Order: sequence, then structure tokens, then C-alpha cells
Amino acid sequence: MPEKILIVDDDLDTLKLVGMMLQRRGYSIVAAINGTQALSKAASDRPDLILLDVMMPDLDGFEVARRLRADPVFASVPILMFTAKAQVDDKVQGFEAGADDYLPKPTHPAELLAHVKALLGRSRPAAPSGGTKRSRVTAFIGAKGGLGTTTIAVNVAVGMAAKRQDVILCELRPGQGIAGFLLGISRPSGLSALLQKPREELDPRTIEKELVTHSSGARVLLGSAEPHDYVLLKDAERVEALVRRLATMCNHLILDCGSGFSAATLRVLAVADQVLILVEPLRYTVLMARALMADMEATGIARNKIDFLLANRERSSLQLARSKIEEMIGKPAIVTITPAPELAFQSAESGVPIVVRDPNALISDQLRQLTDRLIAKGAE
Repeated sequence: MPEKILIVDDDLDTLKLVGMMLQRRGYSIVAAINGTQALSKAASDRPDLILLDVMMPDLDGFEVARRLRADPVFASVPILMFTAKAQVDDKVQGFEAGADDYLPKPTHPAELLAHVKALLGRSRPAAPSGGTKRSRVTAFIGAKGGLGTTTIAVNVAVGMAAKRQDVILCELRPGQGIAGFLLGISRPSGLSALLQKPREELDPRTIEKELVTHSSGARVLLGSAEPHDYVLLKDAERVEALVRRLATMCNHLILDCGSGFSAATLRVLAVADQVLILVEPLRYTVLMARALMADMEATGIARNKIDFLLANRERSSLQLARSKIEEMIGKPAIVTITPAPELAFQSAESGVPIVVRDPNALISDQLRQLTDRLIAKGAE
């Protein structure tokens, strides 16, 4: 049975256009032209999601959201406020009234669809498992800096979302965040905001307010580029608590751990189901990767959880052969990423991930292979 969406808007053109767009995507549509009718339709049709305008002649959207949230039947039904009221105060008021997401008009249909898909994906009941839902957690870490750890994590997350996977990307790099730039998202600060809250306040609703939904459908928790935020990693228990909570909010959690070890990194890597180390084909980097793997094992991270990716950044013959690298590390590389400096530059400058900007490029195919492998692991 198709998922049902209640669209509430007093603008008939908006009702028609948005309704037709969502119907073409396979959703069942119910419409209401004012707040009173919205409450009635919600009660009779029991929608899976409510797309709610704010400015309406009888009850505004804020009041409709408050009344819906006061009814236990609608306590967990996703509410997406879709409105021309785009000031910060309006958004705050919307979230306080009970909205799960807030999208200003006008917006591109693809972005609206991405928000709808993400909200519906999070609201679907988990398959019975006898316990709390937990995602498949994959952590990316570089043997050293500058290997493209964030670029690969970003493209994997976007690739998963393109395959209709419920995925969250968490950039665990406060003060050194670049994922926002790669995704075309300005002022990334969600991670820093959460890491300044007491651990007991890191509940799903609080976290959801700091997540940003990319046009692909991937939700992202971004680290800031403000250097002073790096100190937020010092509270390792808070970082771990945040990651564990994120792992209950999606099917796939992708962690960008940057490079290097810290107490927080160790705790997070212990939570992960798989740790992927980025290695370049140079002897000193391979030795660093081997030492990194040994340190992980010494802290109790099982060797079978650790794999590595071979990231070729240079078109050069002055590199170690793959077979030699695998011999030194004692494991096969699960994928090789070939260099694409021009495409990587264009992608970063435009804020469009590589797999979206040029899906036919060899590197995009390699990233999709990695993505497919991680999805398959999650399905095991």
C-alpha cells in the first residue's frame, strides 16, 4: 500500500503542483485547504506524513501542529512545515510546535522530495529484532591527513541515499569540517551545537533539529570549520553517546573520523561495525596504516572489523604495487580509488559530490562499488 501524505495549504496551485509531483512518485495524496480541515482529514485518513503550510486563514500551521502533537495518535507522525515564512524565529516556532522538519518556499521539487523521503524513511517501523533498532555503523579514518577521507565518506553517503537507503553521515571533525562545502551546505554547525549539550539531552528530537537533509536524501551532521571547536572532542563520553544515539536513527550510519587518534576516536571506532582505513601507495603511509591497525587491535577492536581502501592520489609509477601493500598490511584492499584531481576540484568548487557531478567517471564507478559493498554488508 502506498504511503499517504496529507498536504495542507490554502494556495490551490501549491496543492495541485505538489500533489501531482508526489503522486507521480507513487504516494497517495490527501489535501486540505485550511487548518480545521487538516485536523479532520488527519483523523479520518491517518496519513503517514503531513506537509503543512503555516499561513492559513483559520488555524495557522503552528496551531495545527500543536493540536496534532497533543493527540497520542499523531505523536510520531512526521510533520514537514513547507512555508514562505523562512525567518529563524519562524523555524524555531515551528520546531517548538512539533514539526520534524522545516522547508522554506520556494524550493526545488527534488529537494522537497528528498525531505519527504527522509522523513518517511525514519518513521517506518523497524523490522522486529527483539531489541532497539541499530544501524550498520561504518567508520572512515585516514592513515594520515589529506587522503580524501571526507570526500569518500560524503560520496558513499550520497550514493547510499540514491539507492533509497536511510543513511546519516556524521562528520566527527569539529573545527576541521569540510563536508558542508563538498555538499553545498553553508554554515555547518550541527555537530558543535550537539557536543555542547549535556549527554542526557542528546535525544532523537534534539538531534533531528541539527541534521541537514541533502538533496540526495542523505541526512548529514556536519562539523564546523571554526578551529576553536576542535576542543569539543575532548569529552569522549559525550561523543560516544551521540554516535550511539545516531545509530538508532537510521539504517546506515557513516562516520568521518578524519585522521589520527584521540580518546573520542577510540570510543567511536569501538562502536563501529566496520572501520575503513584510507591508505595511499607510499611506503611511509602504509607503515602508518599498519601502526594504526595495530593500535586499534591493542585497544580491543577486532581485526576482522578493520579493512583498508587504496587511495591513489597521483598518476605516478613511483608507488608501491598493490600486492606489496597488501603483503605489508596483511589484508587485501577492498577497493582502489583512482586519481581524478580535476573532477575532485570541480566537485569541491561547485558543492556537488563526485558521484552526482560525473556519474560516468571511473572514480564514480569505484565509489559505487564501495557503496554497494557496504549496503550488502548491512543486509547480512
